[in-house]
Amino acid sequence: MLEEVERWLVDRSWSAADRPPRHLMAAKSATGQTVSVVLPALNEEETVGDIVTIIREELVRRFPLIDEIVVVDSGSTDGTARVAEAAGARVAHRDAILPHIPTAPGKGEVLWRSLHVTDGDIVCFVDADLRDFSPDFVTGTIGPLLTDPGVALVKAMYDRPLGSTPGQGGRVTELMARPLLNMHWPRLAGFVQPLGGEYAARRSLLERLPFPVGYGVELGMLVDALHLVGLDALAQVDVGVRKHRHQDGQALGRMAAAIYRTAQLRLARGHLVRPSLTQFERGEDGFEPRTHPVDTEERPPMAQIPEYAARQVA
Repeated sequence: MLEEVERWLVDRSWSAADRPPRHLMAAKSATGQTVSVVLPALNEEETVGDIVTIIREELVRRFPLIDEIVVVDSGSTDGTARVAEAAGARVAHRDAILPHIPTAPGKGEVLWRSLHVTDGDIVCFVDADLRDFSPDFVTGTIGPLLTDPGVALVKAMYDRPLGSTPGQGGRVTELMARPLLNMHWPRLAGFVQPLGGEYAARRSLLERLPFPVGYGVELGMLVDALHLVGLDALAQVDVGVRKHRHQDGQALGRMAAAIYRTAQLRLARGHLVRPSLTQFERGEDGFEPRTHPVDTEERPPMAQIPEYAARQVA
């Protein structure tokens, strides 16, 4: 791992407990910043209502940190919009936002359009399929933005169980995104959950970023933000455990393809290729990095080896 990233892991990785809600309320009052929470949703009637309810009860009523909760429905055929509205969110429909621009399917499209129907100085994105939702997902990611003017984007980091197996979620992260980042953008190797859907950023940054319309949005946003504002303006916060609906192998394949294509488009800029991979394990002091070399050496075709050619002649 680069020395710069080792330092960043110390200076820009926190826990949600480091900034309790009352501390954030004081910071919000002092700075006058407003905060929007956006939930992109597609057929999430089973979970979206609980998430909105918890945010309203804990972060609007009990601790007034959030100024608006907006669920952007990307074409649900179930009761997502009705449930979200009943829980107290404002619902915006993807096709009704900037209707003169033809819509494209995909999560990134919804996040991009959400900027047009929200007003917060800070925008916090939360996936709508989370179970056992904790307000730490919101307070953790908005905390550094409310308290440190040098921070522009904050990703949540967490354990991701796969069913009853701890630490095995995030298959596309481990098999696609992390190798790509370690090899081509090694300054981003310190992110525990680079593809996580829970993160917050300043509007002044988001409005300057391109948004891949599909699943490549999270990787694209990290890479582009790195080049726009630098590594020290990026941070991550430990919020515990993330539980959500897991997708099947074919869906993960489509996700990986979109992420790879997003990386391809950005690799045209020309970046360092670093043959190492940093992974994370939770230890006594939080997430600890483990760096491993990646095999990149290749043998030439055997026909090019003189001894082999000589054997063929013999």
